[in-house]
Amino acid sequence: MAEPNYWIIVGSPENFATTRAHGFTIQGIKSRHRKKAEQMRPGDKFIYYVTGVKAFAAIATVTSEYFEDHTIIWKSSNPKKKDEDYPYRVKIEPDIVLPEDQYLPAEEIARGMEHVQKWPAENWTLAFQGNVHKINQHDYELVRAALAEAATAAAPAD
Repeated sequence: MAEPNYWIIVGSPENFATTRAHGFTIQGIKSRHRKKAEQMRPGDKFIYYVTGVKAFAAIATVTSEYFEDHTIIWKSSNPKKKDEDYPYRVKIEPDIVLPEDQYLPAEEIARGMEHVQKWPAENWTLAFQGNVHKINQHDYELVRAALAEAATAAAPAD
C-alpha cells in the first residue's frame, strides 16, 4: 500500500460545523482544487484548520476515492463565490475531534511546520489561505501529536 498523503483542509467555523454535523463522513473540496482532489486516496489524512479562530480542530482519514457531487452541503462565505458547491468529495471517518470550545490554537504549532516556513513568521496565517494544502509527514505528525494531547486533556475524567 502506498504511503498516505497528508492534507490541511481549511474552512470557516460554519463549514467545519457542517462537516461535524455530518459525523465526519464526507468532505467537499472547492471546484478550483480538482487536481488535488484527484490525488486523494483511502488512507490519506486530513487535518482541519478553522479560519477566524486560527485553530486546528480535527483529523480524519479518507475512506474513498474522490467523486463529484453538486448537492449543497458547504457554503462559501465569499459573496462572489456563492455558487461554490465544493463538488469534489471524499468519504472520511474521524480520528481525533476536539470539542468546539477546545480547538487547538494553531500559531505555536504552525511555526514549527515546514509548510509554514515559506512565509515570513509574522505572516504565518498565509500558509492557511485557500481550501486545501498538501503537507509532508513531518508536519502531519507534529499537528497530530498536539491534537492527540489536546484530545486527551479535553476528555472527561472518569
